[in-house]
Amino acid sequence: MGFYPKIIDDWVRFWNTYDLSKVDDLFLTDEHVTYFSSEKEGVIRGIESLRTHHENFGFVKGGKSQPNQLWLEGIVIDEFNDTAIVCAIWCFKRPGQEKPQRGPVTLVYVNTSKGWRIAHANFGNYKY
Repeated sequence: MGFYPKIIDDWVRFWNTYDLSKVDDLFLTDEHVTYFSSEKEGVIRGIESLRTHHENFGFVKGGKSQPNQLWLEGIVIDEFNDTAIVCAIWCFKRPGQEKPQRGPVTLVYVNTSKGWRIAHANFGNYKY
């Protein structure tokens, strides 16, 4: 089965609900998953480190109501057999913020026996 963009919506929903329990549905769940945050230097490697990173942002199992909103603009998807590369601009707005934070994001998905999972994410920040 080919890559289906709904899973990108699932990742956006994960951010907007801060639902830590969705990590295993979205990412590889081993030491191979890697993540470059726009908020922290260096590579985050492995699912436990990725969970801790999101916990430090306030993510909790089951999610929570929170006022921040994340969305993607200009999504481009390229599929190569069992790999899909998603490039977009992430936008993140906190209440009272005049303009949202923005930056490039690349999500590398791989098709596993459990379906498509993020193997690597890379976030950057645009300066205003």
